[in-house]
Amino acid sequence: SAMDHQPKFFENLSGTGKAIGVLTSGGDAQGMNAAVRAVVRMGIYVKAKVYFVYEGYQGMVDGGDNIVEVSWESVSSILQVGGTVIGSARCKSFRTREGRLQAAYNLVQRGITNLCVIGGDGSLTGANLFREEWSGLLEELAQKGKFIDEEAVKKYAYLNIVGMVGSIDNDFCGTDMTIGTDSALHRIIEVVDAIMTTAQSHQRTFVLEVMGRHCGYLALVSALACGADWVFIPEYPPEEGWEDSMCVKLSENRARKKRLNIIIVAEGAIDCHNKPITSEKVKDLVVQRLGFDTRVTILGHVQRGGTPSAFDRILASRMGVEAVLALLEATPATPACVVSLSGNQAVRLPLMECVQMTQEVQKAMDEGRFVEAVRLRGRSFENNLNTYKLLSHKKPDAELPKTNFNVAVLNVGAPAAGMNAAVRAAVRVGITEGHKMFAVIDGFEGFARGKIKEISWGDVGGWTGQGGSILGTKRTLPAKYLEKIADQMRTNNINALMVIGGFEAYLGLLELSAAREKYDEFCVPMVMVPATVSNNVPGSDFSIGADTALNTITDTCDRIKQSASGTKRRVFIIETMGGYCGYLANMGALAAGADAAYIFEEQFDIRELQANVEHLTEKMKTSIQRGLVLRNENCNENYTTDFIYQLYSEEGKGVFDCRKNVLGHMQQGGAPSPFDRNFGTKISAKAMQWISKKLKETYRKGKVFANTDDSVCLLGMRRRNLVFQPVAELKNETDFVHRIPKEQWWLKLRPLMKILAKYKTSYDVSDSGQLEHVAMHSPKEAETGAI
Repeated sequence: SAMDHQPKFFENLSGTGKAIGVLTSGGDAQGMNAAVRAVVRMGIYVKAKVYFVYEGYQGMVDGGDNIVEVSWESVSSILQVGGTVIGSARCKSFRTREGRLQAAYNLVQRGITNLCVIGGDGSLTGANLFREEWSGLLEELAQKGKFIDEEAVKKYAYLNIVGMVGSIDNDFCGTDMTIGTDSALHRIIEVVDAIMTTAQSHQRTFVLEVMGRHCGYLALVSALACGADWVFIPEYPPEEGWEDSMCVKLSENRARKKRLNIIIVAEGAIDCHNKPITSEKVKDLVVQRLGFDTRVTILGHVQRGGTPSAFDRILASRMGVEAVLALLEATPATPACVVSLSGNQAVRLPLMECVQMTQEVQKAMDEGRFVEAVRLRGRSFENNLNTYKLLSHKKPDAELPKTNFNVAVLNVGAPAAGMNAAVRAAVRVGITEGHKMFAVIDGFEGFARGKIKEISWGDVGGWTGQGGSILGTKRTLPAKYLEKIADQMRTNNINALMVIGGFEAYLGLLELSAAREKYDEFCVPMVMVPATVSNNVPGSDFSIGADTALNTITDTCDRIKQSASGTKRRVFIIETMGGYCGYLANMGALAAGADAAYIFEEQFDIRELQANVEHLTEKMKTSIQRGLVLRNENCNENYTTDFIYQLYSEEGKGVFDCRKNVLGHMQQGGAPSPFDRNFGTKISAKAMQWISKKLKETYRKGKVFANTDDSVCLLGMRRRNLVFQPVAELKNETDFVHRIPKEQWWLKLRPLMKILAKYKTSYDVSDSGQLEHVAMHSPKEAETGAI
């Protein structure tokens, strides 16, 4: 019916009369506070009462001051804090029925029948048992007479539970990322980057032990993100005789003048007989057999520390809001669910299905069914492993296929962190597939000038952690150089092109494909991988570089907010990059907890500016005494950053003063974040495999000839999948004047920022609310590839 297609707004879901308890349990993970903040604010926003349960389940059993109703201000300034402000504790008594009886009594006293639990699989399993026993527990309390009466048993008959997974190990099946994993990767990569600089001075081997007793995710992704020589993980033990293969590989790398070897060991690493492989054992082996100077670094709890990354804050905020919606919609028939992430979408899954699958992985590992264990971890994990295997080890030349195809790689547009990781992956996968790889210096302009050279496996070693663009990049479009570029394609016999870049790269491919009528040289497969901090390329939800820029913005906002503590009331106006695309301003505002974000996509006028000033004036009357406003550089030609600063300064006189800050090119610099290294590596490897496939398809009579639309594609992340889209088809989705896609997925998250900053707004929740089932992917589906 037409009704089914109407957008569904959460305003129709009222929390009046409901009480929600929020607790964190198990180990602490970065981003838990962002989740707590989102649950509290969204709960209060829909007029529910929200309670903190301090010290996890222990606090629920002890009751008293451990269960406290909270206000909007209670969660101010916790977004950037690591760990969990409401505490977490292991609790033996909650494992007994007696303990759960006490906990039920404490909750009913306050009318709490909705629980939001943020923790690992153990904590969530405990919550599910509690929910199943709930009505029995209430009956028992009523029978004892003095605790609660029959009326209360009826009124509070059902307990609703929604879980969010907070775990740095990313060991929970059913979600691509758990809250805290991305931040832990940030800590690991910071250490690896620091080690890489010291090792430039000495020839050394470093053995790095990272967390992950039962899950190798952190070890695997950090190995992928830093190009480690060898990695040990519990799900995929090395084959018999690994000691020999590893030593051969390390000495080969030394012989190629590589000064540094990095070996990453997950703390739960095992060999194929289920015997532990420890970092000390690996070190002793290297020293005894090769005599290399070797150091062990055990990262330990450093990985849990620091401030949460932008990714974790946004993930946790999205999940927190989704959790409250799930609680409001829950009926006695709904199973306990867990809010998780699939690709770029929040989904709800039955809690116990996820837990069972997580336990299946462990069982498969215990029984030595390792191929099965990797498959059960999900397609994201499997893709990481396959990509690592592809890129880390060069086969001897004699074993490589020879295709006689030449493939050129170039960077186009402004530099973006992660471009170098993408070039490295492209070059190495291309060589593995048997092609000759060529690097073009300085984009299309360099191409026209003949700045093109063959590039080898070793040339791109150590590139993943480098910021900017080592190949050099220019914004120049190819149209005025077509003749010269065609000459270079012919001279170097280039059979395919891979372009890594932003909006200019997209325009460049459109120009080259249009030139195919005139020049046969351009009748070859061409693919584009989006890389730009602005995240404004049509056809992809994410671009390489945007995550790093977002982290720069978030870190800067944290510092700026900190600079204001202890001073009088102050509001900061911060200008971000992005051209006409408001992605950085909007997502930066969500991650930094800003009060407003001005973007081009959502037109605003003087009335809105006035409403924001009044909103901040009200806010300053509470215990919160600082405000943060983000403005995208091109959001409005007249309401400039200076104008907004002056307006706020004038209107805020006597209440608050203002400061302004233009972040500028900082946002393009810096070492790439783990997400950008990983995304760049995987998306680029996939693009190169597509090129190989197209070359085979279009090779006729000793020549490559490709002139159809589907031979010039952009590879982008769309919701849950990586998809190849002909650039010709993306034209209809593009606003060429403002260089942005006509529709942008992240605008749906805009109301979240407003809700969490206490503005009335409407929020379309049509996408959420469907309980899905944990799907075991078939081997074919793994090809589509989550990040």
